[in-house]
Amino acid sequence: MAQVSRYYDVKRGPDGHRYLSVKVTGFSLLHIPLLNKSTGFTPEERRFLGLEGLVPPHTSTFEEQKQRTYQRYLQQVTDLDKHEFMRALQDRNEVLFYGILADHLEELLPILYTPTVGEAVRVFSHIYRYPRGLSVSTLDVERVDEMLDNVPLDDVRMIVATDSSAILGIGDQGFGGMAISIGKLSLYTAAGGVGPDKTLPVELDVGTNRQDLIDDPLYLGVHHTRLTGPAYDEFLDSFVEAVSSRYPKAIIQWEDFARGTAFHVLNRYRKVIPSFNDDIQGTGAMALSGLISAARLKGETLQDQVFVVVGAGAGGIGVAGMIRSGLMRAGLNATEAAARVYVVDRFGLLMHGQSLEDHQLSFAKTPADIGGWDVAGEWPSLYETVKASGATALLGLSGVPGLFNQPVVEALHANTERPIIFPLSNPTANVEAQPADVLRWTDGAAIVASGSPFADVEFGGRTYPIGQGNNAFIFPGLGFGAIISRAREITDGMIMAAAETLADETALHGERVYPPIADIRAVSLKVAVRVARQAIFEGVAAERRVRNLTDDELAAFVERRFWRPHYLPLRKADDAQMLL
Repeated sequence: MAQVSRYYDVKRGPDGHRYLSVKVTGFSLLHIPLLNKSTGFTPEERRFLGLEGLVPPHTSTFEEQKQRTYQRYLQQVTDLDKHEFMRALQDRNEVLFYGILADHLEELLPILYTPTVGEAVRVFSHIYRYPRGLSVSTLDVERVDEMLDNVPLDDVRMIVATDSSAILGIGDQGFGGMAISIGKLSLYTAAGGVGPDKTLPVELDVGTNRQDLIDDPLYLGVHHTRLTGPAYDEFLDSFVEAVSSRYPKAIIQWEDFARGTAFHVLNRYRKVIPSFNDDIQGTGAMALSGLISAARLKGETLQDQVFVVVGAGAGGIGVAGMIRSGLMRAGLNATEAAARVYVVDRFGLLMHGQSLEDHQLSFAKTPADIGGWDVAGEWPSLYETVKASGATALLGLSGVPGLFNQPVVEALHANTERPIIFPLSNPTANVEAQPADVLRWTDGAAIVASGSPFADVEFGGRTYPIGQGNNAFIFPGLGFGAIISRAREITDGMIMAAAETLADETALHGERVYPPIADIRAVSLKVAVRVARQAIFEGVAAERRVRNLTDDELAAFVERRFWRPHYLPLRKADDAQMLL
């Protein structure tokens, strides 16, 4: 087998079972998170690997380790404390970290991802403890190829890279965005089956426009304003070129780039290296899937709805574009689909004549499109757009808390018996409306999903499950399917396949817009299979072994490669191979 790390190789014994041939021993071995078993080393491993006396005498089972560590986790007080505890565990013993995460995924997802990761991003420089991932800054981008050589992993397949310019709904966070890349890749492994030794979080530190960060002596990033224009492009070009050389099988997920930059980066590189933008495409696929499910709950179709998307950044335009593509896939032509999608930004409905960015132009309306509307100001407001357009679905990606007020919700309800309302902004403090308020204002008629986790709502003697429109239903399976097929490009068809698979899986759960978070691993497997099949269909699958497989054979192929947390036996490599 190919070498995956300079510290170990994965091999198979005469019985066909895998083991790790390690090139480090003793104290050094205990400080490599991918190899450390702590109290789980067997007596034989302790003897041959120089670990006797360095760990307690009792050999713990994996279940014992998980029980002991989870009990300690429960003693943490705040969500940020819990986040830090789990991250510290990941930096000590990666397999144990994923064992606990897999067992308690629904509980831990909001701790390691949204909303708690937002707070971890804010204070990243102040709680930093242990190096993880790759940091590329303006100080050393000329040597990015050398820096990648310093990464001990030799078979990276999935990279999450951010420039931290638009983290969640909290904006420019400078170097703190590394926490997002780490958190996303944790879900690629826990929910998507990508081995942790195949992942690499990356912070692209091009500076920050936050003066408070620049002035903070404890801030860990470069202390200058952000690169822009040609200098920024040259920085990214150097990174992409180095990645393509060091990791020719890698896929890049671009994460949390500012609105204009997000589209620019995606368009610049998606044909150069297999890559996608989760804020644009992942969010779009997630939202479209939920809308398909919501329309089904109404006894209607997607093309029966009229959509108002609030927020014209990367997420909002990504959602609007995916809705438009979904309508066309359902049978509408381009003009008909465009007529059913309205995008509202901070100045009101997007209109020609406004100062718009390139990615917003195709959603701008003309005066003829709003002929006969009752408009008080220069541009139609959110309330006026909802009322006059006949909207039946309202989606929020604005980051403005409370934006969906009672008059707006009631105007939507006046257009349809069962309004679809998705306040999707993260973190929880930025949500456009509280689900309980929406249900109260519509007398329980609304179909509600949110971006952040909310408890079920009790209203009028009924329990309303609040589906979580979480991109984690999309990107882990999308990435894994692309890895399995070795996709040369992440196509729009592969994104659509992910969205439709999620909708199909949701239909198995009755009156829900999204499946329970507890089912995310099973959903990711289904998404990965459909994405790989789409890559084969479109001729972008470089993996020859999958090209002629039947659906059942492909599903089995994916299942066998889905990483699950357990300890592999460790054996000492030949003395000639030893590093330490």
